[in-house]
Parts: sequence; C-alpha cells; structure tokens
Amino acid sequence: MNFSNPDFINSFEKIALDIHPSPQDASRSVALEIAELIKAKQANGEICVLGLATGSTPKKLYAELINLHQNEGLSFKNVVTFNLDEYYPIEPDATQSYVNFMKRNLFDHIDIDPRNCHIPDGTLPKDQIRAFCDLYEKKIKSFGGLDLQILGIGGNGHIGFNEPGSIANSQTRLITLDNRTRIDNAYEFDSISKVPRFAITMGIDTIMNAQKTILMAWGTHKASIIRETVEGNVRQEVPASFLQLHKNCKFVIDRTAASELTRFRTPWLTGACEWNDKMIRKAVVMLALQLKKPILMLTNNDYNDNGLSDLLALKNTAYSINIQVFNKMQHTITGFPGGKPNFDDATRPERAKPSVKRSLIFSPHPDDDIISMGGTFIRLHEQGNTVHVAYQTSGNIAVSDDFVLRYIDFAAGFEHIFGINKNKATEILKDAQTFLKTKSIYAKDTPQIRAIKALIRRTEATATCRFVGIDEKNIHFQNLPFYETGTVEKNPMGSQDIQQTVDLIKKIKPHQIFCAGDLADPHGTHKVCLDVVFEAINQLKNEAFMDDCWVWLYRGAWHEWAPYETQMAIPMSPDQVLQKRKGIFIHQSQKDDVMFQGDDTREFWQRAEQRNAQTAEVYNQLGLPQYAAIESFVRYHFK
Repeated sequence: MNFSNPDFINSFEKIALDIHPSPQDASRSVALEIAELIKAKQANGEICVLGLATGSTPKKLYAELINLHQNEGLSFKNVVTFNLDEYYPIEPDATQSYVNFMKRNLFDHIDIDPRNCHIPDGTLPKDQIRAFCDLYEKKIKSFGGLDLQILGIGGNGHIGFNEPGSIANSQTRLITLDNRTRIDNAYEFDSISKVPRFAITMGIDTIMNAQKTILMAWGTHKASIIRETVEGNVRQEVPASFLQLHKNCKFVIDRTAASELTRFRTPWLTGACEWNDKMIRKAVVMLALQLKKPILMLTNNDYNDNGLSDLLALKNTAYSINIQVFNKMQHTITGFPGGKPNFDDATRPERAKPSVKRSLIFSPHPDDDIISMGGTFIRLHEQGNTVHVAYQTSGNIAVSDDFVLRYIDFAAGFEHIFGINKNKATEILKDAQTFLKTKSIYAKDTPQIRAIKALIRRTEATATCRFVGIDEKNIHFQNLPFYETGTVEKNPMGSQDIQQTVDLIKKIKPHQIFCAGDLADPHGTHKVCLDVVFEAINQLKNEAFMDDCWVWLYRGAWHEWAPYETQMAIPMSPDQVLQKRKGIFIHQSQKDDVMFQGDDTREFWQRAEQRNAQTAEVYNQLGLPQYAAIESFVRYHFK
C-alpha cells in the first residue's frame, strides 16, 4: 500500500502528510529535498538558510546528508544554519549540548563554514540572554529568513522547546522546560535531577515565518500526539498544532507514527476499509468498548449508528458478527503458554505437541522478562517446559551512580569489619568510589564503572531466574556489542550481535521464542534487540528445527497490546500477580528511582500490574471471564 497516495488523505487531516514505511526511507526523502534546495540556490548564486533540529529524530536525516556530501558531491559551502534551541545552562563541549550534537552528527562531516553555523549560547549570563535572542532573530532576518525549517515533535506537542502554553507571536527566548519534556530527556543526563530546567528556543512566530517547514516523527510513542496535532484544533496546549496555519508545511512520518490517524486506526470512518477478519475484530472490539457493552450485546442499531453499516450489510446481522468476534477473543485465553498437553489444540493459541517445549525468552534489558511476561515466565517453568533466558544487553547505563556507591560502601566495609587485607578488588572499588564522588554530570562512565553496573544488573537477573526456578546453565548473558558505547546513544546492530543470536538459537533449537515487541522505550534498545532477533531468525528460517519454532512478541514495560491485537492471553490469579511483583522487586537497581522511565512516572512493577489488570478488565468488559490480570502476546510469522 502506498501510504503517501493522496487518495488516502481525508477530511480528518489538516496538515499534508508524507508517510513512509520506515524512518530510513523518510529521512532519505527529506535529505534529497534539502539537497535539491541547496543545489537550486547554488545555481542562482544564493545562500540557502536552513533551520535545524536536534534529538533522536533527525539523526538519520543528517546521516543521509553526510552520505550525499561524501559520496554524491553535495556541497554545503553556500549553506547557513540556525538551530532551534539549546539547553540552558550548558557548556558547548558537554555530551548533551546541542553544539556537541550538531558537530558529531553533521557539521564535522561536511564542508560547511563553521562561521555559518548558529546555535543558541547556553553559557551566557542570564542578564545577557534577552539581547542575544534579539540578535539571533536579527541574524535570521539578515539572511532573508529561513528557507526551510526542520522540526521534531515532543510527546506534549512542543516544537523546538516551545512548551504547551506558548503563544503564536513568540520569538527566540529563554523558556522554562515542561516537566514532561525534562522526563523525556532524562535519559541523556542519567536522571531528571540533572536535566537543565531552562532552554533557549526559537519561538512559534520564528518557525511560522520559515518559507517551508518539515516536521519529522517516528515510532508508536509519537502516534497519539501526531493525531492530536494533525486532526485536532489549533491550540496553545499543543504548540505543534499552530503548523496547521503555516503556508507551506508537511509532516514526514513513518507508518508507526501514523498508526493513530483516523484513516489507519478506524478506517471504516473514512470509507477506505477492507473487511477481513482482523479488521472486523478490531472494529467490533472498539465498538463494544466505546459503548461499554459486552460483544454479545451489540445490536444492529449499534453498528448502524457508529459508522459500521457496511460491515452489517456484509454480514447481515449483528448476532453473526458478535459470535464470530466473541469466539476469536475467547480462543486467545489459555492457562498453558507452552500448550496444553493431550488436549485438542484446534482453537488454542499454542500447540499441544511437543508436550514439553524448549522456550527461549529474549530480554532486551536484564529485567524485561519478569516485568513484561513474569507470569508467563513462571508458568512455563512450573508446567515443566525447559526455559532459557537470554539477556541481550548488560543494561549498565540504567544503574544510577548513587546505587553503585551503595554497593561499593557495602563491599568496602568488609575490609574494616572483618580485617581483610587490601587487595586488587578493594583498590578497584576505591578507585570507582573516588571517580563517582567527583564525577561531572556530563562525564562518561569509565569501563570499570560500566563493568560494576553491569555486574549489579547481572546478579539481579540471576537472582530472578533463581526465584523462578530456572537452572543457571539456562541463563545466557549476551552483552550484545551494539549496546556497549558507554552512553545512551547506541550503535546500530552489527554482524556480531546477529551472529551471537544465531549461535544461541541454533544451540537451543527452541520450540518457542519470546521477544520484546514493545518499541516505545526512550532510547531504542528494544527496537535494536528485536531487529537482531528478527535478522537471526531470517538467517535460520530454512533450518529444519525452525519448522517447529513459533515466535511470540510481548509488551508491558512501556505499552500493552490492544485487545483486538492479542493472539495469546495468559490469565493470572491474585497470588500469581503477587509472585510476579516479588520477582520484579529483586531488581532493586530499577526500583524507586527509574532512570529511563519516559513519560510514565510509575515504577515498573506498578506499570506491569496496572497494565495487566487493565487488560483483564477489558476482557471482562467484552463479556469474557474475569481474571486478576492478563499478559498479552502477538505471534510473529517469519515464513
């Protein structure tokens, strides 16, 4: 399907959309558009003035521009840039500064004149900021204004650092960062307490005066704000909505960021709906939840009055539709995630044979297994299946410095209490202790500190497996290389990551693989880990043992599967919910003060319990049995 085809644009959308299958494709298209603009200006002997953004969204765009420069001869000698914003206060050489970001990701790799690169100054005394901002505006105007402004979008709808409440005529200024923005950006600073409280940003008016604006967004975590911006009303509470009034604006987004738009979420309201089994289930479940009715209580009038008359005409009666969808939902429920031995499995989500399965759980971080599928994890083991767990990354950056110091104080205390002689271990601990106590908020952890943090998470994961009853020989710490950069910014997956995973799958020859399909984590580790597993499976799919292997995707740490997506629902009793909670509590380094929590301020055990309980409640609302909690899974078909 060509998602950019104008035939799919409908009256719900108030901003032009260019929707691509992936962020890479989208970034390439924007890079080519920028290249054409630069070349057109060069041909006329003119300066090209670009407004640039920072953050994770434009990284692929800048990589594409670098490629065009290095391999296709694109020159930036006639380009002048103005960046949207900068933290305040911050030093330009700090890892988190946008000066540093732009040098690393673009400026140091192209032939642009450094004097033509303008970024707000995060080092100024506060009483000089107003004059600087006025000068910034004058500089933009002195070049004839912005030819093109590149934008990202925050979860609260901010563009630049124009937070909710920003007014239409605002210009470059110092602004207090919204708490949600600081939470979203905390992953760059180790904790929210270290995130600057202020920023210097271009204003809404500055952005609106650009000749053209392109806003880019990727991922499911941006889907709801994209819908609100594109389909909602213009209002200060969603600053990006002002772009509806821009003379030449488009949004370039990927398919997942577009998923909440009406044409994808409820296509029957746009007249562009193909009524297959999947779409029927989605429409009926959403209708039942909207009307707060069990599925079997929906009437012909309910369908007709809520945009589903075409479906009713196709299936003749509400009753026939209701029965079809109710049975589908009922058949997702099973207490046997490894399949129920010696029972008819025709309508069960998992096979009955083999009666004892080898189950391999891939956990991106050392706690995703227990957080996202702890009840299923425990039940797989208790029902006699051979369970292996592969912890894909060390998770070391998610351990706070204070937590490490607590462990070091404990370990160092042995020397004093028991009179142990000084040895290499205590020297290492003391060196680490000294480093952490004098560490700058911008400093990168040493390999030694990262190793200690990884050890903490490793011991927690091992203790969790011991709690479940997993044999230690079935615990696999992969420590995939892509993760080990020492910073929040990770490398793309590489051949070593894939080969390690291929080797592990070949060694275990699992009947089931469970992996994280939850792609909303703040720094993308889940996405890379999933891509690694998928590529490994792709390389192995023709192996004979893979004919008997099913792949299940779990969620829970950040998002949950919608009820109409769920293909296997594992119910939990109140006692099993408490058992799962105890397993999560073993991960003490991730309790109380979650470092990378995104826009959800709850602890992981709270998120898991409440999401699982909510899933169970939704099933009950649809007319299905009542449980304390449910963990949901979707099957991935690789052949």
